[in-house]
Amino acid sequence: MMINQISVFVENKKGRLYSLTKTLAENNIDLKALSIADTAEFGILRCIVNDPQSALKIVKDAGFTATMTQVLGIEVEDVPGGLARVLEILRENDISIEYLYSFVGTRSDNALIIFRVEETEKAYEALKDSGLKILTEEMVYNI
Repeated sequence: MMINQISVFVENKKGRLYSLTKTLAENNIDLKALSIADTAEFGILRCIVNDPQSALKIVKDAGFTATMTQVLGIEVEDVPGGLARVLEILRENDISIEYLYSFVGTRSDNALIIFRVEETEKAYEALKDSGLKILTEEMVYNI
């Protein structure tokens, strides 16, 4: 139950992020979740969108460098310690996290977490076996 995430390299220049998001909007691509990490010269926009295949083509056609990566999504209680519980499961299974970002859904009081890990299948099994709700592509794309 992997989720396709788009990663787009965005130059640290005025208007580039606007240009990217405007291009997505004009093509009816809805941003569901995003994270931006930056360096001195560029940022990496990691995003979950309603139509990742189309989004990848659209941003590449617009001149951006972009890739698609598979990530995991889970739903946890939005309470103190909710994230720590998940991290404990991954630690106990010796799974390293490359990055994560989270957001609160509109359909429940739970938090949604997107993970990029070194061993995706192993992480999927560990999280599933622990009873956590693993998000499907459709669940995330339709938030």
